[in-house]
Amino acid sequence: MIYSSTRFYNVVCATFLIGFVTLSVANAKPAAFLQYFHVTWSDSHITQLDGGRAIRLLLDQNSGCGFASKNKYLFGRVSMKIKLIPGDSAGTVTAFYMNSDTDQIHDELDFEFLGNRSGQPYSVQTNVYAHGKGDREQRINLWFDPAADFHTYSILWNHQHVVFYVDEVPIRVYKNNEAKGIPFPKMQPMGVYSTLWEADDWATRGGLEKIDWNKAPFYAYYKDFDIEGCISPGPATCTSNPSNWWEGVTYQHLNSVAAHRYRWVRMNHMVYDYCTDRRRNPVTPPECMAGI
Repeated sequence: MIYSSTRFYNVVCATFLIGFVTLSVANAKPAAFLQYFHVTWSDSHITQLDGGRAIRLLLDQNSGCGFASKNKYLFGRVSMKIKLIPGDSAGTVTAFYMNSDTDQIHDELDFEFLGNRSGQPYSVQTNVYAHGKGDREQRINLWFDPAADFHTYSILWNHQHVVFYVDEVPIRVYKNNEAKGIPFPKMQPMGVYSTLWEADDWATRGGLEKIDWNKAPFYAYYKDFDIEGCISPGPATCTSNPSNWWEGVTYQHLNSVAAHRYRWVRMNHMVYDYCTDRRRNPVTPPECMAGI
């Protein structure tokens, strides 16, 4: 069964429920779409729902679509709930990411949800670009059906690390190891973006599975948009303000429960890691030896 490890995961969560510090401590205030975002690509393919508190993205043979935040941010957290394309979604990519949108040396933090044939697990690919260097792909198979209901996807970014969360479960940590000569994104503010598009040249089984346009149109749904961070341009003191909750002690490292969940995901659901790809990286990249 594709999601057979969910039972084990629920037991683990219940065992450690007492004392678990969740991201919700930050008092997230989900907002309407237009409070934070605007449409950047194919306005006709994005529909506002529930009075603007939710949206639907559409992909057909004519076009995909996308949206972006009205502001850029330097450190903080961005979060939204997404319900992905159900059924046969092979060849599609639903992306949620942060990007400095600079021409040469850019920073970027990526969630890319890779569609698949019916009955196969959804894969989510993460990537980190720092000072223009990327190629840090990691993929996990989600342990639930992300098209059956909404799930929360978040990026926490502070001076200590970047953490990718799925339903408050950390699936990836990229630490600040500048002291070891490893680039870390900390100088360039980034906008928040999302797109739904066709990428059947690589998205599913390396491009072997092509999109079936007979299944179109394809829909992805979003709601509960939340961004908390230092708006740029803005007060120069914001990013160094120790009272920013995302810079607090609680968020500078994974606690024991989060670290346990992180290891569980990577042991049971990771299907690709650039760190262990000897064909691409005969020498292990230094950030891969930094731990969490």
